[in-house]
Amino acid sequence: MPLLYPTLLRLSVLLLLSPAAVADPSVRVVGLFAGAAVVNIDGQRHMLRIGQPGPQGIELVAADSTTATLRINGQTRQFGMQRDYTDGFAERATTQVSIPRGRGGHYRVTGSINGQTVQFMVDTGATSVAMSSFEAQRLGIDYRVTGSEVRATTASGQVAGYRVTLARVKVGDVELTNVDGLILEGGFPTEVLLGNSYLNRIRMVDQNGTLILESR
Repeated sequence: MPLLYPTLLRLSVLLLLSPAAVADPSVRVVGLFAGAAVVNIDGQRHMLRIGQPGPQGIELVAADSTTATLRINGQTRQFGMQRDYTDGFAERATTQVSIPRGRGGHYRVTGSINGQTVQFMVDTGATSVAMSSFEAQRLGIDYRVTGSEVRATTASGQVAGYRVTLARVKVGDVELTNVDGLILEGGFPTEVLLGNSYLNRIRMVDQNGTLILESR
């Protein structure tokens, strides 16, 4: 009979650790692409891609311009696009910009950084708004003084880079402040990359070859 209590204890621990006992995280899909989705998980935004593991074990199974299929705690669920709301549950006023797909399947758009006009290429694989040191100098960004030095890997190998904060980044009427930027010494990249330090703070939808950016 004394062996019963350790057995019951082990059963209790197993029940507590079983997947059925783990509460599902709060999940909202706020951006959709072909094969990718921007998902708000417990209040934090993440870019999920098919075939790549996500936070808390959440996996993106499929995605298109209307729905995302996620695997959460072993269960597959389908989500449509959801908007972000204020604490009073009133829908926020939003601003949109539409970007048609261009040559090579890329999305390019005219915008501005700190009030200066630039040509952006949308790049969901870039962590920051990235540009060459030539472009930074044209825009009057004193990155060697205001930035922190890092090493970055490019197609040409390792180069010096500088992390900076861009006061204003604007595409159409969708403007964000205090956006993380990356300046790379030399002439690469040849275009200003509109990366996730901007994209993760807005809503995005790819609708039949047109990328819709919308303020939160």
